[in-house]
Amino acid sequence: MSDPLQDPRFFTDPYPTYAQLRGAAPVRKVPTGSGGRYSYLVTGHAEAREAFADPRLSKNTARFFAGQPSRRDIHPAVSQSMLATDPPEHARLRGLVTKAFTTGAAARLRPYITGLVDTILDDWPRNGGPVDLVASLAVPLPVTVICQLLGVPEADRGSVRAWSGELFAAGEPQRADAASHAIAGYMTDLIAAKRGTPGDGLIDDLIAVRDGDDRLSEAELVSLAVLLLVAGHETTTNFIGNAALALVQHPDSLGQLRDEPQLLDGAIDELLRFDSPVGIATFRYSTEALTLGGTEIPAGVPVLIAPGAANRDPARFTEPDRLDLDRDSRAHLAFGHGIHRCVGAPLARAEAEIALRALITRFPKVRPAVPAEELRWRHTRLMRGLESLPLLV
Repeated sequence: MSDPLQDPRFFTDPYPTYAQLRGAAPVRKVPTGSGGRYSYLVTGHAEAREAFADPRLSKNTARFFAGQPSRRDIHPAVSQSMLATDPPEHARLRGLVTKAFTTGAAARLRPYITGLVDTILDDWPRNGGPVDLVASLAVPLPVTVICQLLGVPEADRGSVRAWSGELFAAGEPQRADAASHAIAGYMTDLIAAKRGTPGDGLIDDLIAVRDGDDRLSEAELVSLAVLLLVAGHETTTNFIGNAALALVQHPDSLGQLRDEPQLLDGAIDELLRFDSPVGIATFRYSTEALTLGGTEIPAGVPVLIAPGAANRDPARFTEPDRLDLDRDSRAHLAFGHGIHRCVGAPLARAEAEIALRALITRFPKVRPAVPAEELRWRHTRLMRGLESLPLLV
């Protein structure tokens, strides 16, 4: 059997593949890459939720790969980030940034986000379009917000976005590896510059922690800055694009929100469930043998959890392939679950809700500009997102 997660059809529409795999077993062994390598893929909702919280599934990839030769050249700031740590290191690192991404912190940013969205949409055409929602809203909004929060100069933000996109290039490891070094090198230089000329961004706060009471090593400081920069916009960019596409492809749902925009906050969960911006979560491995979903998983093997599949599990959501804004979808796993749940979830929700509300109210006739089969999707199994979304507005 070939790797089902590398089939070109998977990137365009992963849900038939997820359904087929989940139908056979909610946890199953699948080939990954070449050379007889394999992983265990978790596609069931209950099993994914359990796996996210199971301490026997480690995120410490450095430990897993210790002593193994590698053909990759990923910068340690990317390969050994907070996402690749277990407790207690994970709790220490996460605790340093949590306050910046609470629901309250996101609420305080809402006026800034709203003003930014209005400025972006002011430049959209008033003659019916067309406009590329990804390039002109889904990308610049979260990139600008996270760069503003961190203190990244405006002149550098285009490069940051380009490197970030390269990191997730499926099947092109050299591109991803080169991007990891570029973005780590940039953050190293930025940290050095900020030490000379401090500002009031989150990176400045982390530098103070590093230089003040030594709760961060220099390598951890660079890695945390890189992670916040990349994770702070990639997921949100994908979600805004996916959610907008879902709405313009479902005119009844779009009309429902147009008539009752106050429903949008609750609809965010259903939009996250329907087309999760994260298809397959980052790498885990089993530290001991375990049984998950009736499948025996030996010790020392990779385990991949697929929120995109879990969110379409008919055992948890009735008619999961149907967009239903009246559904209670709060059990979705788009942001993960447990100690590794996305720290930036409140900010991502706020950005998406503000952007979609403005899109619906300011452009009530918004509609697709091209047939669905002409849409281009990013070739990455980790992220689920559009390369572009042409709309008539």
